[in-house]
Amino acid sequence: MRIPLASPDIGDSEIEAVREVLDDGRLALGPKLREFERALATYVGADCAVAVNSGTSALHLVLEGFGIGEGDEVITTPFSFVASANCVHFVRARLVFADIDPGTLCIDPAAVESAISLKTKAILGVDVFGHPADWPALEEIAARYELLLIEDSAESLGSVQSGRRCGSFGHAAVFGFYPNKQITTGEGGMVVTGDRELERICRSMANQGRGDGDDWLEHVRLGYNYRMDELSAALGVAQMGRIGEILEARGSVASLYDEALSGIEGILTPRAVGDVGVSWFVYVIRLDDAFERADRDRVIRGLTERGIGCRNYFAPIHLQPFYRDRFGTREGEYPVAEAAGARTIALPFHNRLSENEIDYVASALREELGRIR
Repeated sequence: MRIPLASPDIGDSEIEAVREVLDDGRLALGPKLREFERALATYVGADCAVAVNSGTSALHLVLEGFGIGEGDEVITTPFSFVASANCVHFVRARLVFADIDPGTLCIDPAAVESAISLKTKAILGVDVFGHPADWPALEEIAARYELLLIEDSAESLGSVQSGRRCGSFGHAAVFGFYPNKQITTGEGGMVVTGDRELERICRSMANQGRGDGDDWLEHVRLGYNYRMDELSAALGVAQMGRIGEILEARGSVASLYDEALSGIEGILTPRAVGDVGVSWFVYVIRLDDAFERADRDRVIRGLTERGIGCRNYFAPIHLQPFYRDRFGTREGEYPVAEAAGARTIALPFHNRLSENEIDYVASALREELGRIR
């Protein structure tokens, strides 16, 4: 049996939506772009949105659009996909890590407050694996210290905390639509915000720095080619039309995993902590403290040899080769993130994963863990 780590949910409506754009012939800056922006902003509960070509581009635009730059500090998590930290370097600000909560694996508000200095400009939280960060606590800290609060919700479209959807807490938020996300546009991302001036600046920067006028060759600021194309936007519109169905399917797969893995000793399955609803970007288990990184790596190799797609989500950012070499970061600085990074395994997860496939994964995992004991 071969089971991929992830697989997009593409149906007839998505194929037809893309075909309509091809038939129309307008492949860039067309009506589907704005339709997708309106659909996602409405869903999240934001006033406005700017679609771009990746979640990384979206985060870069937000940081630059807020004027964050050299001399400023941005506090974020070391346990995330590397882009959330890299974007801080794009704008030449100083990156400050704060360790994570051991239950949610999201940034720990207490660690954030301890890291604040006179140079801190923003808090950048990340909804890790689709689980919301503690946004109410981060909102309170940001307000008290008069800091910007930015949501990296690239993994949490549809997740909810305290009755509010992720993407509605900070001064701005970003989403990503890579094929392993809840919805996909192939490649793509989105800025959502209630700040109309930020929207205007991000839209300009994403379009080579063009202004609001009709002069295509007039550029009023430094910009980038971060535009989302019309084919991707059409795919996004179709996916948003099925967002309820998609999230329900992902929740069902997660429940099947919970049941199949319930009798396996030595693992921690993902759980929602607090007043949250998780939209299930991935399904990541953790080996308990009796296991070490080498054991986890052996399990991954064994599962891979059985045709099961799996991965060590995430390797802590501060231990990435670039960060070690460039900034001198080292083991021991963020022990909670490091402990999680040494024991996590992302199992195959997508909408159409069957119960038989999940049972196969569970059986293989039990056997591989048995070999280590």
